[in-house]
Amino acid sequence: MSVTEKFLSMEYGPAPEDPREALVWLDRHARKLGHFIGGSFRPPAEGVYFDTFDPSTGERLAAVAQGSAADIDAAVKAARAALPEWQALAPHTRARYLYALARQVQKHSRRLAVLETMDNGKPIRESRDLDIPLVARHFYHHAGWAQLLSQEFPGYVACGVVGQIIPWNFPLLMLAWKIAPALATGNTVVLKPAEFTPLTALAFAEICQEVGLPAGVVNIVTGDGSTGEALVKHPDVDKIAFTGSTEVGRTIRKATAQSHKKISLELGGKSPFIIFEDADLDSAVEGLVDGIWLNQGQVCCAGSRLLMQESVAETLLCKVRERMSTLRVGSPLDKAIDIGAIVARVQLERIQRLVDQGVAEGASCWQPPSLVMPSRGLFFPPTLLSNVHPTSTVAQQEIFGPVLAAMTFRTPREAVELANNTVYGLAASVWSESINVALHVAAQLKAGVVWVNSTNLFDAACGFGGYKESGYGREGGREGLYEYLEPAWFKRASRSTTKPPVIDQSHEHEGHAAAPPIDRTVKLYIGGKQARPDSGYSIEVRSADGRLLGEAPLGNRKDIRNAVEAARKADGWARTTAHNRAQVLYYIGENLSQRAEEIVGRLAAVVGKEQADAEVRQGIERVFSYAAWADKYDGTVHNPPFRSISLAMHEPVGTVGIICPTDVPLLGFLSLVMPAIAMGNTVVAIPSEKYPLIIGDLYQVFETSDLPGGVVNVVSGRSNELLKVLAEHDDVDAIWSFVGEASSVAAKSLSVGNLKQVFSDEGRAIDWFNMEQGEGRWFLHHATQVKNIWVPYGE
Repeated sequence: MSVTEKFLSMEYGPAPEDPREALVWLDRHARKLGHFIGGSFRPPAEGVYFDTFDPSTGERLAAVAQGSAADIDAAVKAARAALPEWQALAPHTRARYLYALARQVQKHSRRLAVLETMDNGKPIRESRDLDIPLVARHFYHHAGWAQLLSQEFPGYVACGVVGQIIPWNFPLLMLAWKIAPALATGNTVVLKPAEFTPLTALAFAEICQEVGLPAGVVNIVTGDGSTGEALVKHPDVDKIAFTGSTEVGRTIRKATAQSHKKISLELGGKSPFIIFEDADLDSAVEGLVDGIWLNQGQVCCAGSRLLMQESVAETLLCKVRERMSTLRVGSPLDKAIDIGAIVARVQLERIQRLVDQGVAEGASCWQPPSLVMPSRGLFFPPTLLSNVHPTSTVAQQEIFGPVLAAMTFRTPREAVELANNTVYGLAASVWSESINVALHVAAQLKAGVVWVNSTNLFDAACGFGGYKESGYGREGGREGLYEYLEPAWFKRASRSTTKPPVIDQSHEHEGHAAAPPIDRTVKLYIGGKQARPDSGYSIEVRSADGRLLGEAPLGNRKDIRNAVEAARKADGWARTTAHNRAQVLYYIGENLSQRAEEIVGRLAAVVGKEQADAEVRQGIERVFSYAAWADKYDGTVHNPPFRSISLAMHEPVGTVGIICPTDVPLLGFLSLVMPAIAMGNTVVAIPSEKYPLIIGDLYQVFETSDLPGGVVNVVSGRSNELLKVLAEHDDVDAIWSFVGEASSVAAKSLSVGNLKQVFSDEGRAIDWFNMEQGEGRWFLHHATQVKNIWVPYGE
């Protein structure tokens, strides 16, 4: 065959990678690997092992220890014992350890790449050229953060012992994503790799020994789901970081609800790949190949939904089919193949089942007709499903395989609606030669990462993570470090469900004289209007000495429903400029100050004159603080080592349900509601059950301050009952609960349905009069989520 014929046919001979060094490494361990606990390898406590296989051949690679609760307990104890010494090290010393890990990964890069490919089934060129270099990059990058931590994160401390659970699609890269930031911030780690792909994690454990990492700082326990469950439930673990399916993430969230563990979840996705008619179609097709067929489509952010502008759909599909016909499926160790093996038979069967279901629901299935499939191993051909309905199973469920579901749109608005028409929100890719169109659409997509004219770009400097049921928290960049840190005061705060009220008895008569009359009518505040409660009932409100001050409306499920609907309709608040939001908050502060004396008089009957004075005075200051923050809590621009920049934008979470503190009725309300609306969220707030009559003063302030109707909705009543309704409501995006430990537990356990973000006091006593505890970036961090928009530049 001539060179020209070879070029046109793209028919190359095999170019196999030599697996000898990886096999020698396995043989050196007698193909039997234990857990890595306390700095050394040890056999499993119960003596049980399981086999791991090469999915491309079915050949057994090694026997690996099955972790039990006893193994997890030993690993957690080792991590706990190592924690004081690790945290006592100078930042530069921790930085040198991370630097050493990066260097050692590079020294063993080829062996690690081959071992990864043999264990996982992904093509060697992906392991060699993408995964392993990025592993080293993460340790290098976080070595820098370890050096700068005390300067860049003053007032923050490490969570403590961190339990980490990673998936099988990027085994060593996911390990680096988890371990590097945890160590940089002063935590110690117990990591459980995926059952199907444990080998490179154990190879990394050996690297930890080689660099002299202190014993117990990193511990690795292998096993199946029961091992992960034991780690999640261990009482001495301070944080859980999980990457995997949404179903398992939901289970973890439920299992940790009764605890005080901090959690971050990077879950499933059904990412849209949006191509407009003005896009460079040939470039878009090449991007699509990387978007859906990288790692056999076993990627949580895979561009598995192709959204094509109708005018170019047929042309584009012809180009896609033509390009699919050139893809090569074969031995992952062959450097000339594009698609390797599926990780396990159970996953292969799931892919086939979902494709069959898609066809049964009306999709047309196309696979390259001349494609030669390997005679053994677990392989699935690249597959295109066209004429897919937006609500069909293959358009909504994560397939996690080399399967592309295609559908069309007409306008940018329709493209956004289709893209957001899923419970997931992990990533998206937008292709257009118009920067105006691309960025206009990117800003509207409900996804944690958006690539413009590119796809599947990752870097340690840039945060990665999802919206909605794709989880919460970020991996990488400055934003990723917050997942392993907590405010120092919060870490030290005592466990207490309430803060005792300050009662000034010397002003009792004055408070009594200023108390509202019994027949004063206070209503709910929904959609910018005063509203009577659906229940038709009221609840008595009494002073500190038992006098009847008035009656507040008793809200119920229907009132919450109406309030949430009003909050969702007010979504234009998020699109209002930060400057305009600031002006509204300043106006709220101004009007609150005009009513200060009468509010103090009424509030004093419940909390005493001294505390009432302090609440109103500091409440006005707090409103002004968040007015100031509204246009200053900016995102940032990341500079990854590519010809791209990543715009890390702070976006509102959405509709936030807030359960306000009991003993500081005004200041507690303002300390929570103001940061939420300053960042563009809408709110359904449950005021202090001790003094819900504060509603009457607040909505009069809101009504005179140009606050759009529906941005703040206030429903009074029994907080535990209303919390349940809010937590279970699928149109509420986050719950903030600051009324004690029981409510924190309830908020987490009741909101697993759509995996709401939960921000709570975790049963700790918070001094709302202390600016360090009651105000600032900690609240703004929870009021926002970061979207990274990758924008290429240059030729």
